[in-house]
Amino acid sequence: MLLVKVIVLLVVHFANTFVISAATGGDRLVVDTGYAKYLGNLSYPDTVAHLGIPYAEPPLGDRRFRAPVPLDTGRIMTEARGQVINATFYPEFCIQGTTGLGDAGGAGSEDCLKVNIYSPTSGSNLPVLVYIHGGGYIYGNPANWPFDHWVHQSPNVVIVSIYYRLDSFGFLAHPDFASSSEYGDLNAGFLDQIQALRWVKQHISAFGGDPTRVTINGQSAGGSSVELHLVAHEGEQLFSGAIAQSVYRAALPSPEQQSPLFDFYAEKAGCDSGDLASQMDCLRNASIGDLARAQDASFSGPYYSFHPVIDGKVLTEHPTTAMLSGRFARVPLIVGSTSNETSYTSLDIGQTLKTFYPGLNDTDVDEYLAVYPSSDFDSELQRLSVLGGETVFICARPILATASSIAGLTAWAYRYNQPNPTSSDPTIVAHAAENWMMFLGTNTGFNGTTTFSPMTAEETAFAEELIAYWVSFVRAKNPNTFKLTRSPIWSGFAPDSKDQIVLQQNTTTTSGSFVEVEPQEDGDRCRFVASKAEKEQN
Repeated sequence: MLLVKVIVLLVVHFANTFVISAATGGDRLVVDTGYAKYLGNLSYPDTVAHLGIPYAEPPLGDRRFRAPVPLDTGRIMTEARGQVINATFYPEFCIQGTTGLGDAGGAGSEDCLKVNIYSPTSGSNLPVLVYIHGGGYIYGNPANWPFDHWVHQSPNVVIVSIYYRLDSFGFLAHPDFASSSEYGDLNAGFLDQIQALRWVKQHISAFGGDPTRVTINGQSAGGSSVELHLVAHEGEQLFSGAIAQSVYRAALPSPEQQSPLFDFYAEKAGCDSGDLASQMDCLRNASIGDLARAQDASFSGPYYSFHPVIDGKVLTEHPTTAMLSGRFARVPLIVGSTSNETSYTSLDIGQTLKTFYPGLNDTDVDEYLAVYPSSDFDSELQRLSVLGGETVFICARPILATASSIAGLTAWAYRYNQPNPTSSDPTIVAHAAENWMMFLGTNTGFNGTTTFSPMTAEETAFAEELIAYWVSFVRAKNPNTFKLTRSPIWSGFAPDSKDQIVLQQNTTTTSGSFVEVEPQEDGDRCRFVASKAEKEQN
């Protein structure tokens, strides 16, 4: 035991010595932001990862349930005392919620407003990708989606991955929050993302990035976040391109509609006594464990859970309505989904629809059944799967691509068609299948965990093809400019042609991807889905 303690002390001593020598030796791993110096990891000979860089003040104490406070750089400078800050390990992720599959959330930390930054070892004024992770606004850990290999493949971009508050810590809502910040702020977790983008605008040049060339990217709830950023009132231009993967068309209820959820949560946390001021004081003094148990108990499906709401300030209308009305940021766009992703909570179509979108009535359900007739499908399960997939995820592809192209912007649409080989049904191209391919075989688990699986040579080659398209868009706002030689030209989406690329694997030397035209029946169904946006609040 004594020997172990001595070894640990020596490791700590030499780690600290290395940090100090890096500062005095001008090591290329050290980045000077002007207020602090950060030491990163040399993850590849040409790639550095600086992990856990704070972008806002810790949302602790009275800051709980409030908008993020911009980083006090003077405080960071004072606390560093001239020493280099160690940024070689992943930070604690934000507090997780339950997935709804019987697991308990609660892992993580409130002090999580950080970013991971992946950059080449040299270069300046490089385009920047800012990634927003998925997880239904309830869970997710950026460490599960690393970008070291992206930069290694294309050492001419800087990539930033955001930690933002989740579940009740990020999206607690009460009607009185809308009229005054005295009690709390609506959409704190989304405001975290905005604050991270502002920090990037101010400081990414220290890491070699160009703050005027920022592309936002996200998958699932991250794709939903990208859509929200396109329509949000953010007060300044924070990005110049967008990639939205499998956009989760989550309902954005009003704060009033979230009142029952607030009341239930406060009761479960033991904070249901007195007026709102007393309740919020109690919630701010409650332990993380009590709040984690309360938010897990409060989860009762995709609508009655903690997620973004219409706040009347930053988010003033439902995103589909804003997109189709032309009220969105004018930036180039990539948008797509997987072939078979779906989401249903019951074998009853009406019940599934109303679970996600309780604003729908029986007449709306009957209209859905007419647009998705049984005769068009091989089975009722396939009918339910297609309806659930298009309504909740897939129809964001033609909705966003059409809105962008009508506005005269360049847009590229895709259908991802390669199954996750480790899934329970490897014949289905399910939700998040592209994450497995693009992030080293990752399969996320409960409470911020993941498992990385080995990849074959063919899978690695396909991953490189995908990454090349994505990075090319970041660099040139066109996925074709720096694509791999073996990859086909990705035709842009237009209202008349409706071209979209099908992304799929082949051999190590030839691409399996090809361009198709959006099927007429798919477009017709999605136009119907879009017509229900106000009732669905998405």
